[in-house]
Amino acid sequence: MKIKRLGLIDYRNCNNIDFLFNKNKILIIGKNAQGKTNILESVFFLSDLKSPRTSVNVDLIKFNANKFEINALVEKNETDIELDITYDVNKKRELKVNKVKTTPRNFKSILKTVLFSTKDLALLRGTPQDRREWLDRAISQIYPAYDERLSKYDKVRIQKNNLLKNEIIDETLFDIYNDQLIILGANIIYLRKKFLNELLKIAANKHRVISESEFLTLEYTCQYDSIEEISQYLRDELEKRRTEEFARRQACVGPHRDDIELKINGLDAVKFASQGQQRTIVLSLKLSELEIIKEKTGCSPVLLLDDVLAELDDVRQNYLLKSIENNVQTIITSVDTLLFDEEFLKDVQIYKIENGMIKI
Repeated sequence: MKIKRLGLIDYRNCNNIDFLFNKNKILIIGKNAQGKTNILESVFFLSDLKSPRTSVNVDLIKFNANKFEINALVEKNETDIELDITYDVNKKRELKVNKVKTTPRNFKSILKTVLFSTKDLALLRGTPQDRREWLDRAISQIYPAYDERLSKYDKVRIQKNNLLKNEIIDETLFDIYNDQLIILGANIIYLRKKFLNELLKIAANKHRVISESEFLTLEYTCQYDSIEEISQYLRDELEKRRTEEFARRQACVGPHRDDIELKINGLDAVKFASQGQQRTIVLSLKLSELEIIKEKTGCSPVLLLDDVLAELDDVRQNYLLKSIENNVQTIITSVDTLLFDEEFLKDVQIYKIENGMIKI
C-alpha cells in the first residue's frame, strides 16, 4: 500500500499543494511551524477521518477559507484508488472513493497508517485515555466493526449517565442499560486483550533487541480472557459499585475506565523506567503495530514519522531506520537531513516546505 499523489487545498496553512510520491521513503524537511506536521496529519485524516491533534475538524480549515479538501491517489493490491474529502465551516463532510460518494466505514477501509510522533513518546506518561485511544485506533484498522461497537457502547453509557443525573432513578431502566453495557463492553475488552496479546509477542522481542536485556510485559485492567469470564467480571463489578455509581451519578465500570500497565522486568515502567527506557517501549509498540496490521490485513500500512527521530538517541534512531522495510512507504518529517546518513538518503525523495508550500 502506498500513496502516489497527495493534494491539499486550504488545509491548515497549506493553500494549494500537490505531492507526487515516486519512492517509498519520503522526507519532508522544513523549519518549525512551516507545515510539515500538517501534511502528515492530512494523511492520518485520510485513514481515520480524525485528526491526532484536535477533535474540532473546523480547526483544520485554513484561516479565512470556507472548506478544506484532501485528495489522494492510493495504490492498494496493485489497484489505484482515488480518495477525496471535503469538509466545510458548516461541518458538512463529503467522502468519495473513485469519485463516488461513500460511507465513513467504507472510506476508512482503504488506507491504513501508523503514526509515530513526539506525542506518542509520552504515551506511558500520558493519561489512561491516551492509551485507550491509541489502542482503539490500532484495533479499528484491523477490525472495521470495532468502531461501531465503541460507538454503541458510548451511546448506551451516555444514556446511563443521563439517567443517573435524574433526581429519582428508574432502577429497572438502569439494569437494562447495564445489561447492554455488559454485552458491548465484554466484546470491546475481549478484542483489546486479543490485540494486546498478539502485539506483545512482537513488541517484547523488539524491546529485548534494543535494550539487550530487558523484558517487556503488560497488564490490562481486566485479567480475564474469554467473553464469558469478562461478562461475569463486568456484571460483578457493576453490582459491587452500584451504590458508588448512584452517588457519583456516572458510569464507573467498563472499558471506558480501563488502562494498560506496561512493565520492564516486572516493574511499572511509568514509575521506574528512565525516559530512554520508556521511549524504547513506545518504539517497540509502534513498530509492532505496523507489523500486526500488515499481518492481519495483507497490506503494509503507510508509516508516518513526525519529527520523532530528533527525540531518540543514536541507538534507537538506528534501530528505527533499519526496521523500515523497503516495501513500507514511510513519510518522515524533520528540520533537516543531518539525522540521516548518506546511505539512507540515497533512495529518499525529499521535499522542502516553507509557509505551507513546496520550496523549489
